[in-house]
Amino acid sequence: MKVIIVGAGTGGMCLAHGLRRAGVDVVVYERDRNRTDGLHGYRVGIDPHGSRALKACLPPELYRTFVATCARAPERFAFLDERLNRTLTITLREPTDDVNDEKSVSRMTLRQVLFTGMEDVLRFGKTFIRYQHEPDGRVTAHFADGTIDTADLLVGADGVNSPVRQQRLPHARLEDAGIIAVAAKVPMTPESTSLMPAGLFPGIGMILAPKGMACILHWMEFPWGETGRPKDGIGGNDAELIANWPGLLFDNTRDYLNWGLSASTDKWPADIMQRGGADLVDLVTRMTPGWDPRMHRLFALTDPGTCFPINIRTSVRVDPWPSDNVTLLGDAIHTMTPGQGVGANTALRDAHNLLRELTSGKALIDAVRDYEREMIEYGFAAVEASKKQTGGDQLVHRPVIGRVALAGLRTFLRATDRIPALRQRFEAELYASRGTDGD
Repeated sequence: MKVIIVGAGTGGMCLAHGLRRAGVDVVVYERDRNRTDGLHGYRVGIDPHGSRALKACLPPELYRTFVATCARAPERFAFLDERLNRTLTITLREPTDDVNDEKSVSRMTLRQVLFTGMEDVLRFGKTFIRYQHEPDGRVTAHFADGTIDTADLLVGADGVNSPVRQQRLPHARLEDAGIIAVAAKVPMTPESTSLMPAGLFPGIGMILAPKGMACILHWMEFPWGETGRPKDGIGGNDAELIANWPGLLFDNTRDYLNWGLSASTDKWPADIMQRGGADLVDLVTRMTPGWDPRMHRLFALTDPGTCFPINIRTSVRVDPWPSDNVTLLGDAIHTMTPGQGVGANTALRDAHNLLRELTSGKALIDAVRDYEREMIEYGFAAVEASKKQTGGDQLVHRPVIGRVALAGLRTFLRATDRIPALRQRFEAELYASRGTDGD
């Protein structure tokens, strides 16, 4: 069997590793011309679903490298108001093994890990145009430069605007979630870390503010320093893995704070998607006049070259379709808002499940059908749950009732912080969708 994967993102590369380890002939076609092009976004949270998939698909040594190159694990999740007063702080569970924990990884670093050892599989600079079914039942992929390739199975792992999906399921729709976000990086320095409330680092902060605005804060501290050498105190095995990992040659990731401000679309200027850099940083500052001066200083310390806007989109559920030898995974089929932080993990789950079906001994179309039936259910369940948490139609975004909704939410968070039964329930729901203990 030969498999063509279109798109060298997280899910596509995870699947490629698993297929190659299983002895399947696999090739990955990627539009961006080199291994550092085409990246938007900074932190990726890897939950147990994602870790389980990576451990199953990657060679053991490479999985250990993935774990070693993750940022320092978050220890708490704190909700704050715009004055940086805490309303609820949750202590995150301590890891029990290398799978059942919450990991933070730089998107660039994860990309480099997944490219490691796959030079013979990757084809860069290839823009997919269309596919066609051959008389013998195989499928041929056509690319913009005139090249073609034929395989037994074509997997579209080509992201939100997937050309594979557009041909395979032309009725599948995306819709705007009614939310736009601006994200950026701030170098981690004594000044930038001092701007945050004591005890918040290492962790994740979520500011819930008037007008439905929200700002996520991630602290990303890596096990290597400015020179790329392992920091003092890093364990011997991890230090050796980092020192010998060729991916760091392509990765300039260094310690940083990542912030992302989101609001309903109507709160932003009409030309927001055409703005960038220092102009966006200035806009964010002007949109948050009542916020704590420490946040404005944090915005001022932003590297303007890392600041960009995101129009958040979400997939509309698709009914099951007749299976053939073209299938989809990740954002190509179930794009979701960041509401639950499970987008990348769902793509990894897809890769793991598709690998399991393709190597089960079933006939090819039967394997694809069984994968798709399962993927549709958990994938679109995640889409819908994420939209409920991040959607422009929520009450907090409305002009008058939004203030009442925010006050009610803050009252609930403060009560949860003080009442053990509410806290336990909140923590259980926080972990419910994240695949802990094999769920």
